[in-house]
Amino acid sequence: MNGNLYALPAEGVTTTNFCGGPCTEGCVEFAAIPGAADSFMVRDSKPEGVGKELRFTAAELDDFARGWVRDRDLTA
Repeated sequence: MNGNLYALPAEGVTTTNFCGGPCTEGCVEFAAIPGAADSFMVRDSKPEGVGKELRFTAAELDDFARGWVRDRDLTA
């Protein structure tokens, strides 16, 4: 990999959905990027978010997750 996660194909990946409610508005979709170790994509399933995604390394997502849990006083 050349360091550009957005250059990797991810069409047809199977995502995991994380819903915070009844899932009538949409969910956060999450998947590993095939062929790239410790690389992931996150997208919004709402109609306005279709076709848009963010890609991160595991280290970047881990840092985000720790900060999110800390700043919101959550426990995991």
